[in-house]
Amino acid sequence: MATPGAGKTTFALRIATELLSTGDVHRVTVVCPTEHLKYQWAEAAARVGIRLDPSYTNSQGALGSRFDGAALTYAQVAANVSLHRGRTDSIRTLVVLDEIHHGGDARSWGDAIREAFTPARRRLALTGTPFRSDESAIPFVRYVEETGGARRSWADYSYDYADALRDGVVRPVMFMTYSGQMRWRTRAGDEVAARLGEPLTKDLEAQAWRTALDPSGEWIPAVLAAADQRLSEVRRQVPDAGGLVIASDQGSARAYAGRLRAITGQAPTVVLSDDAGASSRIETFAASQDRWMVAVRMVSEGVDVPRLAVGVYATSASTPLFFAQAVGRFVRSRARGETASVFLPSVTPLLGLAGEIEVARDHVLGGAGRADEDALFAPEERLLAEANKAEKASDDLLGSFEAMDSTAEFDRVLFDGGEFGTGAVVGSVEEQEYLGLPGLLEPEQVTALLRQRQDKQIEAQKKQAAAAAKRRADSGVDDARRRAAARRELSRLVAAWARRSGRPHGVIHNDLRRVCGGPEVAQASTEEIVRRVETLRRWFVGKR
Repeated sequence: MATPGAGKTTFALRIATELLSTGDVHRVTVVCPTEHLKYQWAEAAARVGIRLDPSYTNSQGALGSRFDGAALTYAQVAANVSLHRGRTDSIRTLVVLDEIHHGGDARSWGDAIREAFTPARRRLALTGTPFRSDESAIPFVRYVEETGGARRSWADYSYDYADALRDGVVRPVMFMTYSGQMRWRTRAGDEVAARLGEPLTKDLEAQAWRTALDPSGEWIPAVLAAADQRLSEVRRQVPDAGGLVIASDQGSARAYAGRLRAITGQAPTVVLSDDAGASSRIETFAASQDRWMVAVRMVSEGVDVPRLAVGVYATSASTPLFFAQAVGRFVRSRARGETASVFLPSVTPLLGLAGEIEVARDHVLGGAGRADEDALFAPEERLLAEANKAEKASDDLLGSFEAMDSTAEFDRVLFDGGEFGTGAVVGSVEEQEYLGLPGLLEPEQVTALLRQRQDKQIEAQKKQAAAAAKRRADSGVDDARRRAAARRELSRLVAAWARRSGRPHGVIHNDLRRVCGGPEVAQASTEEIVRRVETLRRWFVGKR
């Protein structure tokens, strides 16, 4: 296991060249999730002298003599298991299983991979995210039983994000989060308003999140504009730096591309599906100096565009697997001092994943049952989970609601386990301070500058509050309110003293003027009235 961007392909090809040169294996088979990755593997292998056929088909049968092996997809293997088992069994083969966690995507895939590649001379299983959101076992992965009966995946070698970050192999990631006010209409016709970034139920947060991503609102255009500003700053020192917007669907991708074109004056590269045309567009973008690429989820995994430095996470996908793979598109390091910037909606699932980006995960089988048992002893937590669980009715509502309008506000920056910033209006000087961080900085320098920006922001807010308080004081409004309250309090106390002493109100007022000084109440200052109140209170306790 090695974190995305750490060089799994380079590692695998080094092993392949050594095994081929020693004669331990005579053929290499690479299996990956997508068609695009087949060609990416073939190109990488060609650079080290290994010829892989990315266009090999099941109907072809024999491999061309000029090739050292083939690049396949998992679906291709499942379509003709006996063919690939025969190929593996007939000659000493190294099988490289790229993104092996996909082997559990369908039962037929897992069974097919085990059947086809069990006879392999050598097997190398690679993944940057050795976990799944379900309990489908990953082929050829060893699971170790833990206390309680759960089984955890065990890698022969692990090199997680924290390790790679410490060694300077990957870039650190700075998460720029944005909140804002959202408004939408439910199927029943009710208008609902909520603020993104504030505590909400799971359903309300999902609807607010979806409203934020609506291309017709103001939130996503504002975030795209901020991300483009950040990209411009990075390109001052890294001229070929590029940006990637990850969209939920094709319609949103096209709409975001239109917004980016209006912002930049340049049409972004749009990748809508995993076909041959999409692969060529990704390759063209990777070799160019174009600013932006907009894509649906297909580019979240395995796509190698090292110049990507700024990202916008404009999708509602929130699984740890997808998030880790998406962020992995921006962490590949090329030069010392590079820092990636990823723009996120301020929603609980993404903030949690961003804060745990350095935490290594494993695939666990049988963990759900144990969690249910624990819930028996924690009824409050169980009830909270039930209340927060998305029901089918809520899903129906999500599918029918209408986004009305949205606004964006800069929330804060997440970096290296810390949070920086206290919120700011989009387009404000405070937001620009964070967007304008230099493109090449050491992590320690980034942290120092973020802390400096935050201190400056807090100091500016204190000055603004003090200035506002002074304006209120100079206007006399606050003093007038204090004076009116003091007069009411004095009148109440004089009435009480009159009842107690039997003396008229006017006499009591004259006594207070004689003791405290000053004019009649109508002409007295706030301080003079307060002094009379304090004097009268002392009279009640016998102090004259």
